[in-house]
Amino acid sequence: MFRWYCEITPPERKTFWSCFGGWALDALDVQMFSIALPALIAAFHLDKSQAGLIGSVTLVTSALGGWIAGALSDRYGRVRILQLTILWFSVFTFLCAFAQTATQLFILKGLQGIGFGGEWAAGAVLMAEMIRPEHRGKVMATVQSAWAVGWGGSVLIYTALAYWLPAEIAWRVMFGVGLLPALFLVYVRRSLAEPARKNPRPDAPAAAAAGLFGIFCPAVLRLTLVGSLLGVGAHGGYYALMTWLPTFLKTERQLSVLSTGGYLAVIIVAFWCGCIASSQLIDRIGRRRNITLFAVCCVITVIGYIFLPLTNSQMLVMGFPLGFFAAGIPASLGALFNELYPAGIRGTGVGFCYNFGRIASAAFPWLVGRMSESMPIGRAIGIDAALAYSLVVVAVLALPETKGKALETVGAPFSTAARKPR
Repeated sequence: MFRWYCEITPPERKTFWSCFGGWALDALDVQMFSIALPALIAAFHLDKSQAGLIGSVTLVTSALGGWIAGALSDRYGRVRILQLTILWFSVFTFLCAFAQTATQLFILKGLQGIGFGGEWAAGAVLMAEMIRPEHRGKVMATVQSAWAVGWGGSVLIYTALAYWLPAEIAWRVMFGVGLLPALFLVYVRRSLAEPARKNPRPDAPAAAAAGLFGIFCPAVLRLTLVGSLLGVGAHGGYYALMTWLPTFLKTERQLSVLSTGGYLAVIIVAFWCGCIASSQLIDRIGRRRNITLFAVCCVITVIGYIFLPLTNSQMLVMGFPLGFFAAGIPASLGALFNELYPAGIRGTGVGFCYNFGRIASAAFPWLVGRMSESMPIGRAIGIDAALAYSLVVVAVLALPETKGKALETVGAPFSTAARKPR
């Protein structure tokens, strides 16, 4: 299963572990909000629409952060921007611990989102350019499994804090822990080398020098539009489901914090397994078939999990396929989006397509909260998530298959040679 790890070079391995660690810590910080959401609703006297709006602003700003960070990585380098974004989201997660009003939390979560979106964009392009084509899908999907590691860490931390501390204190301590990813910068700075770059060819696409808007030139406009639609469906389904799932388990299923943590643990382990399964399929059956398979299974599983009259024990069992299939789509997007664009606008394109989905999908957590005012929150989650995953199927079938594509390293202005690790 992991034979590829023995076949990649030491620089590829260092890149893998740096991006794996960065993404895990990113997930740790971001998932704190959904885990602590019931406590935040009580602390700031929020209704569900207001709580959903705070979650939505993080998605909007992460989309802008991903687009901008992707463009900056095309100009100044993947590693440099990766370091900056890790520091950014760590600091603003930490500051959330000191929020005194809902407005302050809203602003701080918005600023956190900029670094959250930017970290993925810079890291994904760095991975794609450093890993050889035959292993790119497997390695990038495995890196996506780090989300489950960080997500699980946030559940464990909050479960422990909620057991030992009052609820009004536990969530603040949890956000304070969010500063820890900044320490990871020490490893990143000492281990990562910038991908080697050549000077642009005379026939390189003119879009390479067009900055943020090069991805809208006629040569790649269709890819950008369809890729963005794919991002909307992928993120919309995930965030509609995962932002509100802890609240659904606590309010409608009447589960305690400890019991909710147990149910989430099943989904998180399943998410990791789904990423690994996707990593084994994506380089075999291709990007399009892999995404389609997982999206169709997502629709079926979400409808069953939310709408069937399941007992608590049955929901625990059903949590595994729910998390498993939800993982396969994001695990495939990094490889696909990188292979759609030429080098000079790759960071911009990847950052935009993946993160534009967050702008549109930001409506989904808010919409779930709004719909839950007139229907059970479980039904609102199921309707929104199923529609979003259906959109994934439509969009991915309109994109070309890119399996095995060699990525050119021409056209990036930031370097002509790799930086040697210290």
